[in-house]
Formats: sequence, structure tokens, C-alpha cells
Amino acid sequence: MINKPAPAPTPPGQSGAIPTGTRWSDLIAGLSVAGLLLPEAVAYSGIANLPPQAGIIALLIGLLCYGLIGKSPFAIASATSSSAVVLAAATAQLASGNVALQLLLGAGLLMLTGLLFLVAALARLGNMSDFIAKPVLRGVTFGLVIVIILRQLPNIVQIHPRHDDVPRFAFELLSQFPSWNLVGLLTGGIALALLTALGRIRRLPAALLVIALGIGANAWLNLTGYGVPQVGTVTIHWDIPSLPGLSRVQWSRLGELAVAMLLILYAESYSSIRYFALKHGQDTTPNRDLAALGVANLIAGLMHGMPIGAGYSASSANEAAGAQSRLAGLIAAAVVLLIVLTLLPAIALTPEPVLAAIVIHAVGHTLQPSMFRPYFRWRRDRLIVVGAVLAVLLLGVLDGLLAAIAASLALTLRQFAEPNLSVLGRVGNGHDFAGRAVHPDAQPVPGILIVRPEEPLFFANVERMLTRVRQLMLEDPTTIHTVVLSLEESPDLDGTSIEAMSEFADFVAQGQRQLLLARAHDEALAVLARAAPPALPLTTRYLSVDDAVTAALQHR
Repeated sequence: MINKPAPAPTPPGQSGAIPTGTRWSDLIAGLSVAGLLLPEAVAYSGIANLPPQAGIIALLIGLLCYGLIGKSPFAIASATSSSAVVLAAATAQLASGNVALQLLLGAGLLMLTGLLFLVAALARLGNMSDFIAKPVLRGVTFGLVIVIILRQLPNIVQIHPRHDDVPRFAFELLSQFPSWNLVGLLTGGIALALLTALGRIRRLPAALLVIALGIGANAWLNLTGYGVPQVGTVTIHWDIPSLPGLSRVQWSRLGELAVAMLLILYAESYSSIRYFALKHGQDTTPNRDLAALGVANLIAGLMHGMPIGAGYSASSANEAAGAQSRLAGLIAAAVVLLIVLTLLPAIALTPEPVLAAIVIHAVGHTLQPSMFRPYFRWRRDRLIVVGAVLAVLLLGVLDGLLAAIAASLALTLRQFAEPNLSVLGRVGNGHDFAGRAVHPDAQPVPGILIVRPEEPLFFANVERMLTRVRQLMLEDPTTIHTVVLSLEESPDLDGTSIEAMSEFADFVAQGQRQLLLARAHDEALAVLARAAPPALPLTTRYLSVDDAVTAALQHR
């Protein structure tokens, strides 16, 4: 009889039975993070110019959808501050002051964003956030945090500027300093100090405690009598899921804005998910996370909620509280629902400065100018970082975000489109070849021009790249008898590249020279075999530059 080996234990956060110790850790984490998430959800609703129920509905939907579909054991999907700002800017711009229309536009934007998430998951575009350069993303985030904090100050000092753009908003706020409500300023300052102090204690629901203290202070000191308003009635209406009645033009405009919402939500979510995966040595499943966020945002749109993403602050709190699996998020959803059913009326008594302080504390950890220091030390991307921050502050949240994303994509295209070409030479007497501009000891092979495009060949750069090779050939037209083109940086070739290479092969043949290819990838070789340029037969393709040079010398 053969004894079968016992199955390997399942790591926490993966499929399989959840150990008892893990369940207990997830229970503690779920209880802890629920106390943070509910006040933030109410506060983020105010940022988005939506009723408090929108943030609570988004919180419950996000926790359930990601807990059932997502993969990361630490990620918490809920309403986020940055997406709330983008939603407010987008819908306000289209609604022109019509509050009812703004609610419908917000629902439509969320539904389209959810559908785009699902399409991206089906198309396996899990790495699409990589198209937003890190300096651009950090600059946009920094600018958004400044906007969020500025927009909370009126709720603290009870001064409401008439303009929305940051320069005039800040000027009006400061110019009315004599009219600031100093009691509200003191209340917000004390609440922020308490949040900072209590936040250092692990697994302590600091936000709920500060809200409780704020309600107590209001009842004891009569803050309302000093002009400090309360949050007001918070009620939950479980609306029947429905499609918003919008025109075709409005849907079309929302489709454009949904792309921006998708990119900012996923860039924020994937960066936090990837951070904790690397920290704990776990794998990421980007396409599965796309599907989870897609379902969550689609349902949130139908239920008139808020954009949902896996923000860093909530996920960090979940990890710090000891979460071991997605069960922590599901427990947090149950606790939030219990609080909503029992204690929600009490939140209405919270002073507005306290809620504003919770928002400032939640986003304040990302307001770190030191994260820009490496770019200035490296002397790389300095203008990009500063430009992304200024774009958000000067152009507004939505236009600045779109401008920053466009700049990121433009930088990518510019990098690929540059005709960056290296002329190779032999290193010593061996088989290695390197760029002569970087390695002075690399010597040219007499009669052979060896070139290597340093970017993948595609429609935007192939013509200029091969034109540069032609110029190098014309600089020494009498001695060059062979051109070796190394394609190691081009995993595949598009139609424009094939046509350009065919024309270049004809040019080389007309000058009684030969063109040899080296280090071509299988996909590139396959498409060249199908195209079969007459001047570039299969016999001219070699596995290495050294093989191509050897063949050229033997043929000569």
C-alpha cells in the first residue's frame, strides 16, 4: 500500500479552508477597519457633492464585491477621495448647477466606468496602468490631495468661496480671514490632533472615537450656538437599480470621462495592491482585480453610489490591523451594515469640522514633498512632476487629470518614436558586440555596418530609424558591403515596419550590398516569412550578431 503525501497547507489569503487563527485575525481587522471606513465614506460623499448615503452604499458594495471576486487579502475596495473629486468635477461641469441632473450623470459615469473595467478584464489589460508614468501619477496625486484639503477648509472655518478654481478659491478663502469661525477652526484642529495621536495605536478605530468625542463636545459646549454646524440627517434609501435617463450626447461625453475615471481608479488601486503583494511575497492577479472593480462600480452606478477603488489608506489600515484574507473585508461590510442600521442617526450630530478633519487626516499621509526629491537628484522627470501638480491646481481637477494622462501617453510615444540607434563594434577578439558610443573599446568590423535600434520598431519610428541607417551607409559608400540589423529590441513588427524594411532591403540591394538580420524574435521572423521581401530571404537571418558578421566575412 502506497501512502499518499499530505497536501501542502494553503497560505493565508489563498483558496482553501481558512485556519481558525486566520479567522480570528480577520475578525479583529474587520472590526477595526469598519470604524475607519464609515466616517470616511460619509466625508467622501461631501467631496463628491452627493448625499452621505452614496458613500455608504459604495462602501458596502465595494467590500462585498472585492471580498467575493478580488484576490488580495489586504485590499479594501471603497469610495476614495481622489475619485470623489474627479466625480464632482466631471458631473458639475456637465450639469451646470442642476443637482438632479448631476446625480444622474454620476450614476451614468459609474456604470460606464464599470463596463470599461469589465471590458479591460476580458481583454486582459491588467497592466494598463503602466502607461501612466510614475512621476505623472505622483504629481497628480499630490495636486489632488492639495485640492481635497483646500475644499475641506470651508467646512472648518465656515467660509465658502464663490469660485471653484484653486487660485481664486484660495485667494477668497484667505482674504476673508477676519470672518473665519475660530471655534470651528479650533474644533477641526483638535480633531486632527486626536486623529494623529490615536492613529498610532494599532487596531484602534480612531475616526469613530473622534466622532464620538465630537458629538459629546457639541452636546456639552453647544458648538452649534457658536456657528459650528452639524453634518445633518443621514438616511439610507435602498433605491431599485435603474438606468439614468440621459441623452445620447450626455452618454457620449460620459464615455470620454469614464476613461479618465478608469485610469485614476485603477492606477490608485493597482499601486496599493501591488505594494502589499510585494511586501508579503504574494502574486497579483490584475485581470481578476479589474473584474472585481468593474462589477463594484457597475452596481454602484445602478444603486446611485460613488466610484469604488482599492485606496492605499484603507488597505494599509486593514493590513496593519492584522488581516490575513479577504474575510476581513467581508466582516467589515457586516460591521458597517450593523452600524448603519443602529447608530447612523448619531453620525448626523457630528460637527462638520470633525468630519473635515477625518478627510484631511485620511489623505494627508500622501502629502509628502520628499517623494519628489529623487527626480531632482536624478535630474530626470522634474518638469513632468511639477507640471502634473500645476495642471491639477491651475486647470482644475478634471482637465488637469486629463492633461496629465495625455502627457504621460505622449511621453511614452515620444520615447518609442525617438530614432535611438546604436552602431555596434566587436569587443576585443571575442564574440561580443556593444555600442561604440558607450564602449570605446568596441571596434568596427571593416566593411560591415552593424546597427541596433534601441526602441521597438513600429509605425512612428521605423522610417526615421532606417533613414538614419541610410545616412550612415552614405557616409562611407565605398567600403561598406554588408549591413547587419539587430532586432533584439523588437519583439514583433507591424505593417508599417514590414513595408519600411522591405523598401530598405531594396535600397541596400540596389547598392550591391547585402542586408543581414540578427537576433530577431520568433514573432518578427514569422511575419517576415509571411511577407517574404524579395531582397530579404530567409537565409539572411541569424541568431546572433557574431553569426551574421561571420557569414558576411565568409561571403565576402
